[in-house]
Order: sequence, then structure tokens, then C-alpha cells
Amino acid sequence: MLTTHSNHPFHMVDYSPWPLTGALGAMILTSGLAKWFHLFNMNLLMIGVGITILTMIQWWRDVIREGTYQGLHTEFVSVGLRWGMILFIVSEILFFMSFFWAFFSSSLAPTIEMGMLWPPMGIHPFNPMQIPLLNTAILLASGVTVTWAHHSIMESNHSQATQGLFFTVILGIYFTTLQAYEYWEAPFTIADAIYGSTFFMATGFHGLHVIIGTIFLLTCLIRQTMSQFSPNHHFGFEAAAWYWHFVDVVWLFLYISIYWWGS
Repeated sequence: MLTTHSNHPFHMVDYSPWPLTGALGAMILTSGLAKWFHLFNMNLLMIGVGITILTMIQWWRDVIREGTYQGLHTEFVSVGLRWGMILFIVSEILFFMSFFWAFFSSSLAPTIEMGMLWPPMGIHPFNPMQIPLLNTAILLASGVTVTWAHHSIMESNHSQATQGLFFTVILGIYFTTLQAYEYWEAPFTIADAIYGSTFFMATGFHGLHVIIGTIFLLTCLIRQTMSQFSPNHHFGFEAAAWYWHFVDVVWLFLYISIYWWGS
């Protein structure tokens, strides 16, 4: 149904192939991961990554076109988008709560199978005063720069908004690089008792969220350079900023509980 001839304020999207290609890309990507893990062959994985990236680019292009150039993201539609993002972040909070539940359930009452010790015997945890502390400072600084960019957009300051977004993306990439180095040098693996499982699941999924948030903000940076944000029409950036602040807060809980207290 076309939205230009309707008697309601909702945005009924046109027919799109991207949900189908996105689902196929996700299925091929997951199958490719399994093939890579068991057969050490990345061919199928690369095909899945390619399909997923192409779907993302074209789907986001259509959404940007609808909201920026066609004027379909009215004030009523924007309210719905905001509630959708809020509920999505709430679901993400509950997702991470499951990891914290598993961690505290095991650490506060270690079983006899773990030697009634936490961390279990043979596990040498990371020093929280080294890379984890640096990563904490990086994410807190990125929270400042993304807020700087937000206020600059609100004040129609194009150059400072671009600078704030640029520094936020750089800090996100820096965080991911340091975490990859930390994983590479880790003295334990995901197979090392419940400590290794909860550590790599919680910090690994957080790292994935940092990568997603960095891509989100990089997309906003490209849109900002194309002057697609205005003081009264920039929800795409607001959603990215909300998501990034959520990532910041989750990391603070991870650092305090797993890196500092758990060590």
C-alpha cells in the first residue's frame, strides 16, 4: 500500500526484497561459521558476510530515502520508531542480565566441581588495572564525544557534529582492537570451566555490540557529511547514541563485576 494515498498517519512500507535476502544471508553466515569451526574453510562464511553487508547497505539506503527525502517519517511515525528502539534496548538489557545471572550464580556459590573456589583453580584472570581499565576510559570518552556530536547537531553546528562522530567511531575501533589483543593473549579459553564460559560469552557479546554500534555510528557519520541531519529531524543519530550509551553502561557493569570483583 502506498503511503501517499492513505487516510492514516502510519507508514506502510512498500514491498521490499531485503527481509528475504537478510534472512538468507544470516542463514548462510551461520552455516559458514559452523563450516569454518569444523572444517577450517571460510568460503561459505565469506558469501554469507557479503550477502549480509549488501543487504544492510541497500536496506539502510531505502530507510534513509524514506525518512530524509520522501518525508515519510512524520512526527507520529518517529514516536513509534522511538518506542521500538527503547523496547529493543530493554530486550538487550535482559539479554545481558542472563550472563550476569550465570556469572554471579557461579561465583557467589562455587560448587565442589570447581573446587569451591572463584576463580577456579588454574584460572589466571586478567589484571583489571591494565587493558580493561584502558578500555573503560576509552568507552567513557566515547560517551562524551557522542554527546558532543548530539549537542552540535541540536545547535546546527555541522563541523563539530562531524568531529564528535569521527572521534566516537575511532574510539570504538580502538576499543575493539584492544579487546581482540586481550583475547589473543588470554591465559584461558572459553572451554576452561564456568569462568571461561561466562567471561567470553559476556565480554564477547559486548564486543559484538561495540562493533555493531561502531557501524551504526559510522553510518551516521556518513549521513552527517551528506547533511542529512537537522536539529528537528535526526532520529537515526539519536537511536545510535542511545545504543552507544547502553553499550557504555553494560561495559561498566562488566568491568566492575567480571574484571575487578571477579578477579
